Order: sequence, then C-alpha cells, then structure tokens
Amino acid sequence: MATIRIPTPMRTLTRNQPEVQATGATVGEVLRDLDARYPGMSARLFDERGAVRRYVNIFLNDEDVRALQSLDTPVKDADRITLIPAMAGG
Repeated sequence: MATIRIPTPMRTLTRNQPEVQATGATVGEVLRDLDARYPGMSARLFDERGAVRRYVNIFLNDEDVRALQSLDTPVKDADRITLIPAMAGG
C-alpha cells in the first residue's frame, strides 16, 4: 500500500487523518482507490474529463508526477504520494 499525505483542506474527507493508505499499481489507480475509501476525494483532484485539476500538484516521493508519467506513473508499496493544492494569495 502507498501512503498518501493529505493536505489540511482535504482532511475532512479522511476523517481528519493527515496520512492514509491506498492500493494500486499506478498513481491513478491509487487515487481511485483513495476515492473508494474516502468518497468525494476525486471531485477535489480530477476535472470532469478525469484529468488532474490544474491547481492540484501530486508528488510521488519527491517528484512531480507531471514530470514523470502523470497518472500512469508506477507505484511501489513503500512509495509516498503527496497531494498539494495550489495556494492563492497576494
């Protein structure tokens, strides 16, 4: 199982847990399993076409998945996925 770090604004969906686990062979599969375990998560992560929302960054260990194979990036059991929503300010 991969460990997923949940940002504070999304923790209401994970019963305030900062880290949860989910299974899958790719980042996309892990995130779909995350949504199955914690309904509502996919609406925060994906747009209506199923692509990662522009304002959400997903890291596998320390690498942005957009620089890897995006949702098709392979995942191992010991991997850590970090979800980071973009912050606006000014």
